[in-house]
Amino acid sequence: MTYYVLRRLLFLPVVLFSVSFVVFVLIHAVPGDPVTNIVGDKATTQVREEVRRKHGFDRPVLVQYGMYLGRLVRGDLGQSYKRDEDVSREIARRLPSTIELAFAAMAIALAGGLSLGVLSAVRKGGWIDTLSMTVALAGVSVPVFWLGLLLILSLGGVFATGWEINPRYFPERITGFLLLDTVLRGEFRMFLDALRHLVLPAVALGSIPLAMTARITRAAMLEVLGSDYIRTARAKGLTPWRTVMWHAFRNAAIPIVTLVGLEFGYLLGGAVLTETVFSWPGMGTYILQSVGDREYNAIGGAVFVLSTVFVLVNLAVDILYAFIDPRVRYG
Repeated sequence: MTYYVLRRLLFLPVVLFSVSFVVFVLIHAVPGDPVTNIVGDKATTQVREEVRRKHGFDRPVLVQYGMYLGRLVRGDLGQSYKRDEDVSREIARRLPSTIELAFAAMAIALAGGLSLGVLSAVRKGGWIDTLSMTVALAGVSVPVFWLGLLLILSLGGVFATGWEINPRYFPERITGFLLLDTVLRGEFRMFLDALRHLVLPAVALGSIPLAMTARITRAAMLEVLGSDYIRTARAKGLTPWRTVMWHAFRNAAIPIVTLVGLEFGYLLGGAVLTETVFSWPGMGTYILQSVGDREYNAIGGAVFVLSTVFVLVNLAVDILYAFIDPRVRYG
């Protein structure tokens, strides 16, 4: 296990630098001149050339990537061209909001998806199975942005939409996670208010993972429930609850855990539409704004950070396999 983890960690820089290279090249291939976004359309040619030299836009793409990679190795994600702000600081401010939203959506997806999947497998062919799979099919089919708009129109009066904490409440954040900070500071009224802002975007973002979790849980459980050891457990007189949850669900957990790890990465990177619809101040809105402004450093830094989180989550999932199923061993 230790050798496997070390090998994966040593391979991590290769994956991340490969991602950074692909993203860097694709960003620079997008039509448009970032100098225009910095100085405007009416700037003189001299001013444009000075800005181009200052930021290295006059050099070949590979040379620019080498300069970018040198800063990246030192932990420097660079400066925003137009907003004149440190990219690392801005990402540190926005990343907790996206992680918080992703965890809330994942909690909804797991609670709903696992319940629907297990019930569908146990009651195969019944009305519960039909209803659960209909809900799962609707969750996969409905676009996230459309569901978000529908939730705003129908429940916007009960739950708030969008959230940006007022600096006068928290001059200095403790962890950066809003719900956790409100609890640590004893601001329980603000905690409930923050939770009210979080519900709708979390439901919209978690709809597709919920549906996928329900479908994969049902398939995995049906395969396990037909096994010999399940019939043996029933013959020994074990209660249905213990047979299903302790014996069947535990052995069906590996494909579910694999999907959950992939879904969490999807939630981090796929929150752009949800955050835009609900005006959520996270990484999705930051990336979208940076793409519009041709902010190469901001886009590259945000994608690099999200890629790092995604790779680490998948490493954690691989390690978790051995704890779920003792038969799993890593060479």
